[in-house]
Amino acid sequence: MSSPERSGGTRIDLPTSGGGWRRIALREPRAWKPHPQPYTSRVVFAAAHVVADPLGDNTPGAPAAVDWESTLAFRRSLFGYGMGVAEAMDTAQRNMGLDWPAVQQLVRRSAEQARACGARIASGAGTDHRTDVSTLDDVIAAYEQQVAFVESTGSQVVVMASRQLAALARGPEDYRRVYDAVLRQVAEPVVLHWLGEVFDPHLAGYWGSADLDAATAVFLELVREHARVVDGVKVSLLSAEHERHLRAELPAGVRLYTGDDFHYPQLIRGDGTHHSDALLGAFAAIAPAASAALSALDDGDLATYDAEMEATAALSRHIFSTPTAHYKTGIAFLSWLSGHQPGFTMLHGMQSARGVVHLARTFELADQLRLLPDPELAAHRMRLWLQAAGASR
Repeated sequence: MSSPERSGGTRIDLPTSGGGWRRIALREPRAWKPHPQPYTSRVVFAAAHVVADPLGDNTPGAPAAVDWESTLAFRRSLFGYGMGVAEAMDTAQRNMGLDWPAVQQLVRRSAEQARACGARIASGAGTDHRTDVSTLDDVIAAYEQQVAFVESTGSQVVVMASRQLAALARGPEDYRRVYDAVLRQVAEPVVLHWLGEVFDPHLAGYWGSADLDAATAVFLELVREHARVVDGVKVSLLSAEHERHLRAELPAGVRLYTGDDFHYPQLIRGDGTHHSDALLGAFAAIAPAASAALSALDDGDLATYDAEMEATAALSRHIFSTPTAHYKTGIAFLSWLSGHQPGFTMLHGMQSARGVVHLARTFELADQLRLLPDPELAAHRMRLWLQAAGASR
């Protein structure tokens, strides 16, 4: 939902593909309405990123140095727009810089903050803290350790896909053995996370088959057998057709939390019979706009929902464009432009994972949505970053 350009307002030159430049006049920021309560029509989580300490090492292989004040403040901003937080997920750079000691601090601190704010939190439990995994029993033990830790903080558990399991498993029966063991001992209903190889190539062939229909059959069998302890499934395959089919086959009471950052407007809206709830990295970038749409959905105003949510899709699709795993860079970049963090630096040096033209377009699309709360600050930071990149005009 854009507005006329600012009269006499801030202008900036942005590089475009092919070596050109385009001058834009920034729009007035929109006065987004706070929504501190959860939504009534959908369960919504934003998968939040982690703010790196700008004075920390944070080079590949170094222990994660986190700016805890900015990281937690960002989560409070999400709570203020009615979002639960999906913590320590791939958006927070699991397997890409966020190590186990930092995961433990992050989940513990975020869970405490969620309780204080009366907000919902779900946190990822995986196997990534183990470097010595050689058997399926090792994978089970690793899962059990992380599940127990997340449960001890009071957070709901998201059972994340495991690179170690994907490397060891020889077929569907190995996945069933591991997940059966984990789900038999959880204390409360969990979310099962199916992360596609577009987000992590190490997870190709998850559930024991490269054939999507065969993998889905295995997954559904697991969910049906353990429906009592499965709150929902979080599916990140970027296929709306597959998601619609899967959610129609889920047992009653098991939610489908869409992880489709391309097609979420339609999937959350639903088809009149089924709908998806949401657990999206995109919502960390577009929380105020998504909140406006979800508020309209709560009111039964589908026309306003469609207009508000569809308007966000171009920015989300750009942030999650190929290589999709690098989407975290765009989320951190917008957080910096919006004043949520002091610098544009990331764990594992991931601030370098997107090019100048890509991030310039990210800036422009966010401005079109009127998501930049202080256009002058955003433009100042954008110019500084372009200059440092050698792209000043």
